Amino acid sequence: GKDRDDVVVPTSGGRYDVHLRTRQRVAVYWEEEASEVRRCTWFYKGDKDNKFIPYSESFSEELEEAYMIAVTLDEWKKKLESPNREVIILHNPKLMVHYHPVASSDDWVSTPTEQGRPRTVKRGVENITVEIPSGEPLQIDHLVFVVHGIGPACDIRFRSIVQCVNDFRNVSLSMLQAHFKKAQEQQQVGRVEFLPVNWHSSLHSTGVDVDLERITLPSINRLRHFINDTILDVFFYNSSTYCQTIVDTVASEMNRLHQLFLQRNPQFKGGVSIAGHSLGSLILFDLLTNQKADPEEDKHCAQGSRTTSSTGGIEEVKEILRKLELSEYCDVFEKEKMDRQALFLCTETNLKEMGIPLGPRMKILHYLSSKTEMKVSPGHSKRGAEAGGSQHGDSTEDGRNCQYRDIGLGQVSANYPQLNYKPTIFFAFGSPIGMFLTVRGVKRIDPNYSLPTCKGFFNIFHPFDPVAYRIEPMIVPDLERVAWQSFTRAPVPALEAGSTEAEAEAEAGTEKQPDTKPEEPPTAVKEETPLINVGRLNGGNRIDYVLQEKPIESFNEYLFALQGHLCYWESEDTVLLVLKEIYQTQGITLDQPLPGSQ
Repeated sequence: GKDRDDVVVPTSGGRYDVHLRTRQRVAVYWEEEASEVRRCTWFYKGDKDNKFIPYSESFSEELEEAYMIAVTLDEWKKKLESPNREVIILHNPKLMVHYHPVASSDDWVSTPTEQGRPRTVKRGVENITVEIPSGEPLQIDHLVFVVHGIGPACDIRFRSIVQCVNDFRNVSLSMLQAHFKKAQEQQQVGRVEFLPVNWHSSLHSTGVDVDLERITLPSINRLRHFINDTILDVFFYNSSTYCQTIVDTVASEMNRLHQLFLQRNPQFKGGVSIAGHSLGSLILFDLLTNQKADPEEDKHCAQGSRTTSSTGGIEEVKEILRKLELSEYCDVFEKEKMDRQALFLCTETNLKEMGIPLGPRMKILHYLSSKTEMKVSPGHSKRGAEAGGSQHGDSTEDGRNCQYRDIGLGQVSANYPQLNYKPTIFFAFGSPIGMFLTVRGVKRIDPNYSLPTCKGFFNIFHPFDPVAYRIEPMIVPDLERVAWQSFTRAPVPALEAGSTEAEAEAEAGTEKQPDTKPEEPPTAVKEETPLINVGRLNGGNRIDYVLQEKPIESFNEYLFALQGHLCYWESEDTVLLVLKEIYQTQGITLDQPLPGSQ
């Protein structure tokens, strides 16, 4: 009765709920128009149809009633007319046909047989050859939130983030079956869930579109509206007003999705990672650089931690003063209960009120200025260079201590929200992070810097992607012309490797040399891999990973530039690297880790 009518059945891996009473399929994690669900008993199929199509439930009931009467009374040649004036004739149990709509009375009168070849009508699902998908594994090992870039469309077919993430998820399921077969047989691997995070609609629902429409010129209308809806998102993010809206939306949406996911999957014990495409990766990077780590997890994060002991903070301040040869002022700072966090909030006026003379005051302010530049080695930042900052000394030790800032160098002034979880890995697809950091004035990232709450960072890009920039040369300048990490499946010439699919394993360690001729063997390059240390941003591991271009793309880089920026959603190489790194944190490896060397 009533309980049966209210049954809700989760489908599609729990991302949709089917309400049996209303016959509707409703999205759980994102906004989407509800779709109709039918209990199918009667079907039709035309000559050009490749599958049987179900009638509506109400009309199926009419067909069933007419069919039962015909069977009971053995009276056939029954004729029914659907609401669309489509005629169905039941000749006998094995021959039932569906004619196209009869022409209107104003047109030439025609009989059903003159309406073209009829469709075949079938009762029940017996002998219908249809591949019913087996469904996704019930076990979810890891959760990944995916943040989109500029505009409402995410690929060259102008599809939404939901549709693109669906593709990414489908590719991941096929990659798991192809490359984690042993782990699946041993029930070590289920699947990874990918959920989209949409911030564009929230930004453009603030009324800013109306304001833009008022000032937009009427000429080249489509181009101007395209710019307003897409490219202007970059400028919105660099506005303190709209940047706050964007970061609030992204953080709150990821927190909401995380909480909802845990409610619906109470048995879930896996980790959470985040991925961003284009501008979305920059948004996530800025969010992550402003997260606060627990002091017990990172003893060097005294300034940014919430519960740093005052005693430890004061001792750090004394150490700084000793390095600046200002030990005689230690008692003054201790009297004022000045810990490291308070020190970095000091202004010249504060120091003057404490009775610090002009000379020592300038030394302290210069030190704070050079260290306040997020993740930047002293002497390599804009402000540090202008002030004649030192390029040696205590950069290594203090680089570890200077991870947290309310606002990183050049970041838009905003209150960055905190996430309710600590991401395992951050994946950036086609990311302009390196470019934005450079424009903001960050010339070099401190090798000792790591994201406060996320220890993994992978910068994945297509070689022809015009929006993508490297990260590693900002940490180790010598890597500018050395190499970036390539994850093609075999160390073979580009044209050959490009034709392969994504059986490529990231751990193959193949290096792609921009200046190396294709016929040169990569052996020498592979030997250099263990010698490259790219800092703590990815735990000492390589950060930049380049996709292998396809053979046809090599003929004209400019022609495939846009496609290069939008290729990640269906890229098997990208998905395989993501899966490989996620499961590696659980001690699970690919079936064949080095197929390229075989």
